[in-house]
Amino acid sequence: MKRLIRECIENLTPYPPGKPIEELERELGIVGSIKLASNENPLGPSPKAIRAIKENINNIHRYPDGSSYYLRQKLAKKFGLPMSKIILGNGSNELIKVIVHTFLSPDDEVILSLPTFLLYEKVVQSFEGKIVTVPLSNFWIDLPAILTAVSSKTKIIFINNPNNPTGKALKKKEISHFLNSLSPDVVVVLDEAYIEFATDPKVVSAVELLESYPLLVVLRTFSKVYGLAGLRIGFGFTSESVIEGMNLVRQPFNVNYLAQVGALAALDDDKFVEKTLTLTRDGLEFLYSQLDRIGLKYVPTQTNFFLIKTPLGAGETYQRMLREGVIVRSMESFGLSDYIRINVGLPEENKRFVKTLEKILS
Repeated sequence: MKRLIRECIENLTPYPPGKPIEELERELGIVGSIKLASNENPLGPSPKAIRAIKENINNIHRYPDGSSYYLRQKLAKKFGLPMSKIILGNGSNELIKVIVHTFLSPDDEVILSLPTFLLYEKVVQSFEGKIVTVPLSNFWIDLPAILTAVSSKTKIIFINNPNNPTGKALKKKEISHFLNSLSPDVVVVLDEAYIEFATDPKVVSAVELLESYPLLVVLRTFSKVYGLAGLRIGFGFTSESVIEGMNLVRQPFNVNYLAQVGALAALDDDKFVEKTLTLTRDGLEFLYSQLDRIGLKYVPTQTNFFLIKTPLGAGETYQRMLREGVIVRSMESFGLSDYIRINVGLPEENKRFVKTLEKILS
């Protein structure tokens, strides 16, 4: 009998989607749960995005602008780049898939850090690429080790900066040195989904390095700091030649109409962005201080999330917290069996997390 599903697809491990909060509450018999598991913006969406979506809701019978013209125009002005170097996606996830689809041939090698964002590995496997993993060095992406791992078969390198799930970030000088040491025929994808949260002044976007490395792709998202995760919209910066190739496989009308409308308005919502960043920094300061008081180790971050080492182990901590109505992320699937990951919540959510954590540990 012929194989129906490709072998490389059969061997994939499905991404584990969480249940809706309402369903978890029903199953566990609890109410008023809080979710700190998905690195979402606890303030909700940009208010300007909400208003723009409401004003344009009656136009959803029309297909969206397939080129995202006005949004690319606005991003070009914001980042000082020509529109021809900007591409939009149905979340940055879609752009990751488009990059792999465009450049990867079967048996080409793709280098990933371990652990990092799980999607890179899944997409590469689905296109029959060979994955080469480079372990982190004390939670940091090890650029010298990545350079050592490069071979004549290396086609793409994915670097998540800051890295999910560790929250550690590479400095601009490190990235520049890395790119200058690399063969110019390797595609480097710098995924900067959380770059806006970085507080270290030496951790900045690699957008200005595009001119000196034509195969560099910098990815960004509206999901985090703008609070538009449910709209699924991301964007990328790269050379015109790379975008020409990506557009050959990018689906038409890939960014929905309301996502474009919301993102356009969100780019003007500087007040909301600043409020989000202030909330995150204050929340991290509070959570760090409370974990120090309790005596738990954690990994300081350049993002809106961070790792906490728990004596109960990741799985048991997750289950106990869940029964108390506090949803955290177990890091077992990332190979970090002693760690949970939480994102900063609202002040009252942060306090509840601490109180619940102390309860389950006692």
